[in-house]
Amino acid sequence: MLLAIVVLGIGLAGLLSALGTLARSSADPVIQRQMLAIAEGLLEEIQLKPFAAAVNTPPSGCARDTYNDVADYDGYATDGAICAVDGTKVALLSGYSVKVAVQAEDLAGVSRALRITVTVVRGSDSLTLDGWRVDHAS
Repeated sequence: MLLAIVVLGIGLAGLLSALGTLARSSADPVIQRQMLAIAEGLLEEIQLKPFAAAVNTPPSGCARDTYNDVADYDGYATDGAICAVDGTKVALLSGYSVKVAVQAEDLAGVSRALRITVTVVRGSDSLTLDGWRVDHAS
């Protein structure tokens, strides 16, 4: 009987240890999905802009409401906050940061193509999405 109690105790200790590890990392998939949603939303916003437009006035803070073409987003970055287009910080997304790079590159013989890289960071986790925008008109 004593041997059975010892064996069950060791087994239960191992099981509780495994459950503790699982519980600590259970939020990671939620963070990854949130980072993916932020990156996809911003990438789609950028890709829907015209390839090139007239010069504009840069917005203040983290607003993007005056951006009128894809290249305007190059260098856009926030630190510890995600903002709506008008610059309003989304309170539930505090702790997330975003950085955008837009670079002209060759894409399978297309002479006017822009590579858009959106990186979202939260703590030690990061996620990067790449997308392309080509000049359909020329």
